[in-house]
Amino acid sequence: MTVVVFGASGYAGGHIVNELVSRGIDTVGVARSVEKVPAGATAVAGDVTDAAFVARTVDGADVIVSALPTAAPSGDGADLSASVAALVAAARESGARLGVVGGAGSLLAAEGGPKLVDTPSFPDAVKPIAQEHDRVLDQLRTVADVDWFYVSPAASFGSFNPGERRGTYRTSGDLLLTDADGNSEISGADYALAFADEIERPAHHRERFSVAY
Repeated sequence: MTVVVFGASGYAGGHIVNELVSRGIDTVGVARSVEKVPAGATAVAGDVTDAAFVARTVDGADVIVSALPTAAPSGDGADLSASVAALVAAARESGARLGVVGGAGSLLAAEGGPKLVDTPSFPDAVKPIAQEHDRVLDQLRTVADVDWFYVSPAASFGSFNPGERRGTYRTSGDLLLTDADGNSEISGADYALAFADEIERPAHHRERFSVAY
């Protein structure tokens, strides 16, 4: 199996690369700064907006992973929707599966309730990021000819709360998962564990699922 990870130098992408490499999976890590791609992967420098580069890089891949950052809130970098659209096109052409690192903001805060991003306590500073991830999910839900999956992490996921590997996780659909104390957390390592499990043992096809402790 060969997996190509776009955004391999980022928080989620780096953890996913490490997990795939630890399983002996042939992994290509794409990043603007190849020195930040974790060891064990084939590091490739390139731009996801370059269609010819993307086509060359995913040739022969079984799975393409988008762990790309949003342009929000700074406005720097490529629009995430456009970047994922480029990877959808590449997956369609190559026949590869597409896995997307998503956000938690689009998850429902309660059964039948509002999205987390629309709740009063959601931080204004990260709303643009959550909304950009939400647009990508809406975009993917219109794609019927590519086998995609989208993985939303727990609410408190990121380099600000790295946690430790426990080797366990729970999954849900569109509902935010919380523990007995109301916390919604997952470490980078265990998010990657869930993501890699889905790559090796596909269980979600053209749908979003969420992971948390």
